[in-house]
Amino acid sequence: MNIRELSIAGAYEFTPRQFGDDRGVFFEWFKSSEFTAATGRPLELLQANCSVSAAGVLRGIHVTLNPPGQAKYVTCVRGAFLDVIVDLRVDSPTYGTWDSVLIDDVDRRAVYLSEGLGHAILSLEDQSTVMYLCSLEYAPELDRDINPLDPDLAIDWPTLARDGSPLTYQLSDKDAAAPAFEDWRVSGA
Repeated sequence: MNIRELSIAGAYEFTPRQFGDDRGVFFEWFKSSEFTAATGRPLELLQANCSVSAAGVLRGIHVTLNPPGQAKYVTCVRGAFLDVIVDLRVDSPTYGTWDSVLIDDVDRRAVYLSEGLGHAILSLEDQSTVMYLCSLEYAPELDRDINPLDPDLAIDWPTLARDGSPLTYQLSDKDAAAPAFEDWRVSGA
């Protein structure tokens, strides 16, 4: 497995070795020993999620208040997503910055984001499917959102789908009504 730390401390990209033949492909998308060696901590698994999206579906930016926070290990098992991590830790030197990784069913990368980091994904193909391993069960009272299209964050969202067709962003009502990053900053969340 090839492991790369992203520009935000506590965020990593994991690219597995794939073994293929005429029957298909095998790969390890998560391996505790390699994860712990790279991050310096184990991933305690308390919930696993699956989400299927049409092209253009934009989910996030979501974060769980820290503490306790929720760490996530995310991979795409079908299609493609741009996975975006936003540093929402007020005491971090990269506070307010973002990084991204293309996760898809070709390179089969996974992304890890530690507690306190915001997360958003944009589906680049119909029926794209993402799987999450989570360190905390969903707790709606700790859930917070930031508008993923906030110009202050200036996230460079793709405008074309995987097949080259134009994307029309589709947000849930909750994500579309999410506050701006400046509101997050002022609230001291």
